[in-house]
Amino acid sequence: MTSKNTICLWYDGTALDAAQFYARTFTDSAVGAIHRAPGDYPSGQEGDVLTVEFTVLGIPCLGLNGGPAFRHTEAFSFQVATDDQAETDRLWDAIVGNGGEESACGWCKDKWGLSWQITPRALSEAIADPDRAAAKRAFEAMMQMRKINIAAIEEARRG
Repeated sequence: MTSKNTICLWYDGTALDAAQFYARTFTDSAVGAIHRAPGDYPSGQEGDVLTVEFTVLGIPCLGLNGGPAFRHTEAFSFQVATDDQAETDRLWDAIVGNGGEESACGWCKDKWGLSWQITPRALSEAIADPDRAAAKRAFEAMMQMRKINIAAIEEARRG
């Protein structure tokens, strides 16, 4: 790895599967080096995949197969800015359709429990609208959604 700062994500033996999914799903993402354990360890054996270097949307990550002791929580999430409804749908559907689950306001979890915010740029612009009444309408519309519907956000913004 060449980055000085890398996000380390803990998995229960599935780091390579997760990294491969992210590489297939997100642009500027790839699986790098795969490191196997040189000896037995509490949650694995010599030769098992111990760590996987990968990037998600250009962000360097390390998947650590550390076992079942820790789980992902919503306290950490990737926020992905999408350009249009097609990209929003594609990413949301890929995550949820691969064993993930929907949540509120553009959030979803992948099947490994990692949280994602699939956030259209149009939503970010709408809730930052200098017309605070328009921003409030867009925000209130978002609060009723799971996957973000850009047309509905824009309609609410217009009033």
